[in-house]
Amino acid sequence: MAAVKITELKQQLMKRIDANDLVQTEKVERYIDLVKTFRKMNKIISREGETVVTENGAQRFVKANPLIGERNKVNASLLSIEKSFNFDYADENEKDTKKKSSLSDLMKK
Repeated sequence: MAAVKITELKQQLMKRIDANDLVQTEKVERYIDLVKTFRKMNKIISREGETVVTENGAQRFVKANPLIGERNKVNASLLSIEKSFNFDYADENEKDTKKKSSLSDLMKK
């Protein structure tokens, strides 16, 4: 699956918010910066691997790439910003469902 272009993502977000609201606009900017960071982290993890070898004196051991934990934190921040936009996907889904069925569909004579 190809990654969504950053410019298209930003355009879509800007269409869904009040562009005159500086707080909402700032959230979009922060969100885009975090998406870029998340993608860079993914590239580094793909290149270096999900595990790293650590040498400490005579000891040598394999552990998870520390960048994975940082990537998870960035992902949590992305989700938090998404929630703060208050995009109501449930209402959209409910509208679709209402169009497809009604109470009379449940009642049989």
